[in-house]
Amino acid sequence: MCGRYTNQYEQLPLFFTKFEKTAELTPRYNIAPTQDVAVVTNMPKNERKIDFSRWGLIPSWAKDPKIGSRMINARSETLSEKPSFRNAYRKRRCLILADGYYEWVAVRGLEKKQPVYIRLKSQQSFAFAGLWEVWRGKNMEVPIQSCTIITCEPTDFLKKIHHRMPVILPPEDYEQWLDPNEQSPTSLQQLLKPYEHEEMEAYAVSLLVNSPKNDTVECIAPI
Repeated sequence: MCGRYTNQYEQLPLFFTKFEKTAELTPRYNIAPTQDVAVVTNMPKNERKIDFSRWGLIPSWAKDPKIGSRMINARSETLSEKPSFRNAYRKRRCLILADGYYEWVAVRGLEKKQPVYIRLKSQQSFAFAGLWEVWRGKNMEVPIQSCTIITCEPTDFLKKIHHRMPVILPPEDYEQWLDPNEQSPTSLQQLLKPYEHEEMEAYAVSLLVNSPKNDTVECIAPI
């Protein structure tokens, strides 16, 4: 799964020039579930904006928004089958902006799992493939917009770290993924594949990242 990630925002203007920024973006080094995260939803092209959604998808039919904490990831192989995701897969897709993510590995001799930071070797910003929904609870003045990160089988390089990896979309796939028109699962499934491992790197980081209260640049420092 992908349960923590980073978005330093410094490079967003370079790699997401087609999207309008709607709010001030503060560097984040330890983004955790249920927090607000930067996304671009598949609104019409003239409304392509970097906005915020709560991480953890809340289906429109949910009775309690707490269900979102259990839906931070969605398996690419079953998106068209799961009631929580199938409508969003066809109609409500998004880019979730990032520049790295964390996984935890069991290491012999260590009491706690070792956190590992994974990013592009170029250190460029990138986008996870995501889905979004809007939840309107009873007597709510402002609905909750939420999202989930799609995962897939890992590359050979990442298998030694975790049995899943988030889907990282290359820029040439953004337009199809953000097409506001309803699309068939068949046409979308070809986009949900592992990112080329030759472009990625991973290294051990401090146990600081274990607590979401720690959200500083020290979280991504190699040890």
